[in-house]
Amino acid sequence: MKYYKLADYARLLHNKNMLKKSELGTVEDITIENLTYDSRSVTTNTLFICKGAAFREEYLQEAVSRGAVAYVSERKYESLGDFPHIIVHDIRKAMADLAELFTDYAWQKLNLIGIGGTKGKSTSAYYMKAVIDDYMIAIDGRESAVISSIDVYDGVETKESHITTPEAVELHRHFKNAVDSDISFLQMEVSSQALKYNRVDNIEFDVGIFLNISEDHISPIEHPDFEDYFSSKLSMFKKTRHAVVNLDADYSDRIVEAAKSSSTLTTFSTRNPEADVFGYDIRKDGLETVFKVRTKSFDEEFRLSMPGFFNVENALAVIGAAVVLGIPKRHIHSGLYRAKSSGRMELYASRDNNLIAVVDYAHNKLSFEKLFSSMKQEYPDYSIVSIFGCPGNKAQLRRRDLGLIAGQYADKIIITAEDPGTEDVNKISDEIAMNVEETGCPYVKIEDRGTAIRTAIREASGKTLFLITGKGNETRQKYGTEYIDCKSDVEYVKQFIREYDKKASPCI
Repeated sequence: MKYYKLADYARLLHNKNMLKKSELGTVEDITIENLTYDSRSVTTNTLFICKGAAFREEYLQEAVSRGAVAYVSERKYESLGDFPHIIVHDIRKAMADLAELFTDYAWQKLNLIGIGGTKGKSTSAYYMKAVIDDYMIAIDGRESAVISSIDVYDGVETKESHITTPEAVELHRHFKNAVDSDISFLQMEVSSQALKYNRVDNIEFDVGIFLNISEDHISPIEHPDFEDYFSSKLSMFKKTRHAVVNLDADYSDRIVEAAKSSSTLTTFSTRNPEADVFGYDIRKDGLETVFKVRTKSFDEEFRLSMPGFFNVENALAVIGAAVVLGIPKRHIHSGLYRAKSSGRMELYASRDNNLIAVVDYAHNKLSFEKLFSSMKQEYPDYSIVSIFGCPGNKAQLRRRDLGLIAGQYADKIIITAEDPGTEDVNKISDEIAMNVEETGCPYVKIEDRGTAIRTAIREASGKTLFLITGKGNETRQKYGTEYIDCKSDVEYVKQFIREYDKKASPCI
């Protein structure tokens, strides 16, 4: 890896008109070997970034004691006297430039696929990964990297995610890890927050997919209104070479207009036969979804093993991207068929098929509407039990939207905890319940997710479909500022369906 000197960072920020002033003293020729804003990860020759509303001066003091040679900030900390520092106008914008230089512009050596929209980003990321990985096997290449709200794989690190798109420092580290691992493709979810707060500044996506848009992430600490959310999403096209856009999305005219800032545009649809990638004749074959796709170069059938008619849209997006990337059709077929996403539309059934549980990450208005309407259509003779909650401290509108949608479709609702954070979980549940009550759907509140799932399965009568949403395969629950280890929804479902099977067929 090429390392740069401290003076190089100051010079870069000066050239970008971000620098207010710098005082580097005798350390300007020191080689920077670490870049971080986490004082706990500071090592010798670290350039430390002071960022965030929760930043405290003692973090900087700790960083200095651990080996930081200079700091970057929006202001000088007088308690450190003339300790080397770089003062910038906007620390978030500066972070992207610093991270890019520190990793020696690693992103430029990757084929980057960015996936934006309100719903379906993680599923599409794993569909894309499966297609690319099948192609990589055929040409003796490396497994592709992925950065998603579910987990991260970059060739070096494999870990569960707690944020859709990481901060610029982590993001560029993942790029570097991928390049160092001889990985050539990386697909990533691109959140509105990442676009608004400069996490993806400077990078350019070879392909940018825009799936859909719906009101979400509107709160005092996220987006003040829908327009801010939507315009943040659309800004992805300014850093996209080849756009892939859903003509069936709400506000599609505005999305297509914004996409014209990209070099080329590919459209997909299940309603408009004029789309570049048109999906039609969608049907269920057992647990599989079958559909036909017409493009300029082919017209044939595809299959998905993951349930949910709404996933056809995600598949069409990936087909469009794969065509742009020049991936042979046979790998698109095989990749989409085998694609799975941990905790996403995972289906488990009892031996007698009376109980079917679907574990999914659905957590906003659009994903709930798609999930519930699709499952109602696919399992018309099953009653529906919905088990969900809402996170604390953000996206308060979900408490209204999810309560109303679940109440409209479900026969029973169990409201439970979903990362309440520093907010009172009972307050969150009461706000959801208030909206469920408007629909007349019966409900109960059970804070512990394991107890909620067990209660639902044990009390089920007749053919029942359980929709367990929000947490997927996550193994930690956020209470206060800490993440507490717990079983995943998938583990709970497997356990309690096994108990049901033993009781229903004790001799088996």
